Amino acid sequence: MARAFVPKVVTANDLLEGDVIYLTADNQWSRHLHEAYIVTDTDQADQRLADSQGHANAVGIYLADVTLTGPEPVHFREDFRRRGPSNYHHGKQAAS
Repeated sequence: MARAFVPKVVTANDLLEGDVIYLTADNQWSRHLHEAYIVTDTDQADQRLADSQGHANAVGIYLADVTLTGPEPVHFREDFRRRGPSNYHHGKQAAS
């Protein structure tokens, strides 16, 4: 039996600043997960991922599992990534 599709977002890192970024519905990059376009099926996921390749300043592009509410990351790794570096407080961490 095939597994049920888990909703996803296209995510990457900003090449110049290192921040986690998410692909929006209008194919722009945002630093805010709540602005990300949520993919709900396999064909759409493949298409969005292909369309995201070659964007300037976006590196390490991949699909990340999310919940439909929020959205919120499904895996600890994604939640950890969006909080920024863990070695000391700076950037997003210093503001919170």
